[in-house]
Amino acid sequence: MTQRIGIYPGTFDPITLGHADIIRRGSKLVDKLIIGVTTNPSKNPMFTTEERFASVEREVKQLGLTNVEVVGFNALLVKFAQQQGASVIIRGLRAVADFEYEYQMAGMNQQLDDDIETVFLMADVSLQPIASKLVKEIALYGGDITPFVSEPVRAEVNVRVEKIGRKGDI
Repeated sequence: MTQRIGIYPGTFDPITLGHADIIRRGSKLVDKLIIGVTTNPSKNPMFTTEERFASVEREVKQLGLTNVEVVGFNALLVKFAQQQGASVIIRGLRAVADFEYEYQMAGMNQQLDDDIETVFLMADVSLQPIASKLVKEIALYGGDITPFVSEPVRAEVNVRVEKIGRKGDI
């Protein structure tokens, strides 16, 4: 019997409670879930790839999931999925804007390899507004990010914000 392997790719800059929810739920759909921590310089990352990788590994360990592995990659997603033997790409959706982008990406990925299916998981209603970009912005302007990330991630973000400097009048 073949093992069903799924990929959940992202920059995870930083990893949020929304990401953790998709990881937890996605791990139930496959025999093995690989969290692909990727580079994306266009997203202006707050953390290095190595820092994000370590943070995601720690968060996954906290979830206690035995079928989840964290792997770094810097390649075309479909190529990465093929290298890992994955047949499923898992993506989280928060809103219509996410759907439009993800729908286009799923179509392109299907053109590249129609043996790899994309599965969309709707974000938990309570976690839908959470986005890494907004978490960073809130932190940079002195807001409390406690409702959006775990305590260790909150601490990491706050240390980084102190290092690079807060923005605004506060």
